[in-house]
Amino acid sequence: MPYRFLFVAAENDAIADCKAGGMGDVVRDVPREIAARGDEVSIVVPSYGRLHQNGQRVAEVDFSFAGGAYTAALFKVIPKKEFPGIAHYVVHHPEITAGQIAHMYHHDPEEPFYNDAVKFAIFCTAVAGAVQQGCFGDLEVIHLHDWHTSLLLFLREFHPDFPELGKIRMVYTIHNLAIQGIRPLRNNPSALETWYPGCAYSLRALQDPRYPDCVNLMALGIRRADAVHTVSPSYMQDILKPSAPPEFIGGEGLEADLVAAREDSRLFGILNGCNYKNIRTATRGRLFPNTIQEIFRWLQMEDKKYKADFLAHTGEKVFRFLENPPAFICTSVARLTEQKFYFFKNTPYALEGILERLREVDGVYMLLGTGAPEYEEFFREMSYAFPNFIFTNAQSEDLIDSMYLETDLYLMPSLFEPCGISQMLSMRNGNPCFAHATGGLNDTIRHMETGFLFGGEAYEAKIEDMERVFNQVVTMFFEDQKQWQKIRKAAEKERFTWKAAVAEYYTELYRLP
Repeated sequence: MPYRFLFVAAENDAIADCKAGGMGDVVRDVPREIAARGDEVSIVVPSYGRLHQNGQRVAEVDFSFAGGAYTAALFKVIPKKEFPGIAHYVVHHPEITAGQIAHMYHHDPEEPFYNDAVKFAIFCTAVAGAVQQGCFGDLEVIHLHDWHTSLLLFLREFHPDFPELGKIRMVYTIHNLAIQGIRPLRNNPSALETWYPGCAYSLRALQDPRYPDCVNLMALGIRRADAVHTVSPSYMQDILKPSAPPEFIGGEGLEADLVAAREDSRLFGILNGCNYKNIRTATRGRLFPNTIQEIFRWLQMEDKKYKADFLAHTGEKVFRFLENPPAFICTSVARLTEQKFYFFKNTPYALEGILERLREVDGVYMLLGTGAPEYEEFFREMSYAFPNFIFTNAQSEDLIDSMYLETDLYLMPSLFEPCGISQMLSMRNGNPCFAHATGGLNDTIRHMETGFLFGGEAYEAKIEDMERVFNQVVTMFFEDQKQWQKIRKAAEKERFTWKAAVAEYYTELYRLP
């Protein structure tokens, strides 16, 4: 008989319009490898008020939440590609709403996680109810992803309505330790005791180590999961040590919990894989036409009207490259956050230096992404200031595929990186990466062999090394193509397979043969 798994996450790139970052890739790809082994996987994410619309309603789930009776609907939805042994579901409830970020997450600067915590609490409770009703069959493993899903561990241990959860092994993957889902324990509409009034719990299981009157949902996952998984070996080692920002990002206040998990033999660092088959393919030579095409499409969309002027500005810059392509193209595709672009926003002259060097060689830097408003505004200002900086402030799968395919150098200046998928996607296309030597980037890029790394002990040393290595890379491209092609081909040959990663999942995380 096949083993049955349930993946619970905020993102799933196997279905359309359900991805903001690398988590979506993992939740798409790991189930495919599990199914290839002959086992069965169900994947469930929130509907965000939209993903259920073309789905099939398969169950009504009744549960108690915030002192009232709630009913959520479970929909089975059609993925972008069908695979035997995999079923995709979304949970729909009117309070599980879309946010401003990727139409999923809310940006709550005054009370961080206020809206998201409520909707993910409803989502988790509905999933627990669906498991209790047998909607996903008899499960061996529930695999939880990041703080959005950790309340299932609370419900397993402390809530009387879900005894079936106690029979199932629960694994917890940390995709981004910095985002922890911290909310008050009580006296707030978005608080643990508001969601589950009268439910007795252990304060030690939930309490944030820095804010004793708060629950830390990331810490809950680390403390209560049967196995805790980080997405690269180097990142696992990093987070066992305290953070010392901005030079070093480590355990982010949870290092003691992580050390305890390691001492309990529950903490594992397994490098994420990359998909090398059944992949979307782009057509070479379409990078700039695709950019123009997508900009015209966005200009007609009501929810893009507020940035129509900037989109038009971007399109005007791109037009000149249709007939006269640049000599050197750098690209980045990423969420616009502190994690991904702190070096550039905190030290603008670092980005300015890169753009000036590119200007000297008829080069451009193309960045695509959405995210934190302050980062979007920073990159818009840089776009107006530098003709060779093309900032596409939106999302498009077709354009992203073209950017990975047609870049000469992929830039990944992450302050920290649990694993990273972008460097693997670029290398898969035979394009080397320029990246900060941290976390999973250290595990996937070999300096001057498959790509280029910069680093340093102190912050200023990192910025200086960024400039030095980037200049070295540009010089190599124009003056030593033999060496460049050697590195490019070595990058293309690298394989970070899900088959190898999932084999470790079975032995280390799932404890299955």
